[in-house]
Amino acid sequence: SVGAVRDYLLGVVLVNGRAELLTFGGQVMKNVAGYDVSRLMAGAWGTLGLLAEVSLKVLPLAPAEATLRFECNQADALRRLHAWGGQPLPLNASCWVEDAGVGTLYVRLRGPVAAVDAACKSMGGTRLDNATVAPDWQACREQTLPWFTARQTQPGQALWRLSVPATAPVLALPAGASPLVEWHGALRWVQAPLAQGDALREAARAVGGNATLFIADGADESSAGAQFDLNSPALAQIHERIKRSFDPAGVFNPGRMAPQW
Repeated sequence: SVGAVRDYLLGVVLVNGRAELLTFGGQVMKNVAGYDVSRLMAGAWGTLGLLAEVSLKVLPLAPAEATLRFECNQADALRRLHAWGGQPLPLNASCWVEDAGVGTLYVRLRGPVAAVDAACKSMGGTRLDNATVAPDWQACREQTLPWFTARQTQPGQALWRLSVPATAPVLALPAGASPLVEWHGALRWVQAPLAQGDALREAARAVGGNATLFIADGADESSAGAQFDLNSPALAQIHERIKRSFDPAGVFNPGRMAPQW
């Protein structure tokens, strides 16, 4: 609900591949000068250097919170999320998952007490106990929900992270792939074999998104091809030049961004 981590990254101190200690950005919001290089580190997966210090902008804790539960299929969940997104509701987080064949949408609200109470009345659903669902939201953030850990009992299943527009419809995924949907529809996790990577990338591209190999079943990830779907030769060249500038010898996390660098 508040944007990407990179939007809250004020500055970093890092050690690059030349063993140089570099400082980018600052420690306060108005201390901005030069290129905003620090934001490159958000999502770089440690491929550009070793982070020594990170300065982040933080937000105050909301005075009220509530979690609502709705039983619905994925298409209905996306429809609801899209509709709510156009209203002045204190939406904070969402998660749709299919458990034992039953689709369930969880929506977390945060904001002023009056706004949260009013949203609960207008949105409907079943209001859950905050203390009970707090560990589940934490597990969702850390990818430790049963939906994620079930992959450990299915050899050959990789975990894919599909980033798409929040308004994207249900994706044309390979047969048997039921996603876990977060970020009001903008983030969709899929468990599928490495061999289905091209199909997942194409499904994400078809709606203006991209697919990333998140966990490769404990195997050598570099053998799975490109982990990041750059889907543009020009963009790939930019990434490669940045990598060579920060880490010319390929010391940091080799093969994570692409097999060759």
